[in-house]
Amino acid sequence: MPTLRDADSRHLSALVAVAEQGTFARAADSLDFTQSAVSQQIAQLEKATGVVLFDRPKGPRPAELTPAGNLVLEYARRTLARVDQMDAQLDLLRRGRSGLLLVGTFQSASAELLPNIVCAMREEVSDVDIQLDETDDLETLLREILDDELDLAFTIDAIDDPRLEIDLLGLDPFVVVVPGDEAGRGVATAHDLNTHPLIGQPDSETSQRLIDQRLTGAGVTPDYTFRFQNNNAVQSMVRSGVGWAVMPSLAVDHHDPGVAILPIDPPLPPRAIQLISRTGRTLIPAAARFRSIARRVGLDLLDPVD
Repeated sequence: MPTLRDADSRHLSALVAVAEQGTFARAADSLDFTQSAVSQQIAQLEKATGVVLFDRPKGPRPAELTPAGNLVLEYARRTLARVDQMDAQLDLLRRGRSGLLLVGTFQSASAELLPNIVCAMREEVSDVDIQLDETDDLETLLREILDDELDLAFTIDAIDDPRLEIDLLGLDPFVVVVPGDEAGRGVATAHDLNTHPLIGQPDSETSQRLIDQRLTGAGVTPDYTFRFQNNNAVQSMVRSGVGWAVMPSLAVDHHDPGVAILPIDPPLPPRAIQLISRTGRTLIPAAARFRSIARRVGLDLLDPVD
């Protein structure tokens, strides 16, 4: 049974060219083909449709579309227009200037890293659609990367894993946030942390578990008075004088005049801020642009890796 599935865009282009140019010879010139090649393409299209598309009078008179030819011509023009649109979109995609990018993130990365990265992406590749998925459960981010629910994800201290491509963006030191009137202390010691009430996050949060592990390793037994999921709420409680907080530097508002930010002596091991994707998965070209910008922003906002 004849079917247009046996035709291709070259056959449709030949049909449009003959209809617009009037003769097979002029159509061949416009397409940079030979006249016999155009005739063959029209013949193949007629075979696919099962109908005659042109009346071919002898002499100088132009070829005339049959009723069936007019019907196919209408659809041919629409189809070729869609092909042109697809070509244009694919060109943007190939050049990293369009497409959908799904990015996983956690609270402090969303607050500090992402605004700079997204702003640069908007300036360089404004048609790329970036959709964000935020959670402080880094195991969820890892699972979503491995299940291809996310293209890229920010994470912390991910270990080498053959399933992952890991970009280390930089190191994020831990600091102590204290009320502003205690800035004169200069540093916070393990003894200070053992003798002050602390404000923290729920111990179900990955970042809080990392903090507690590092504090325990430094000989600190933290005494949490209040726990809040939101970094800003933690800092607000410190500002009010309720307690101190051990936080990653990236999670702290360093411009808050109501608090002071002290280094820890001796320092706790910093957390590694990483950008991950699944090994072997082909992402849109814009993902490479996102990675490049993330590395650049990491150099500005994070401590360098030794």
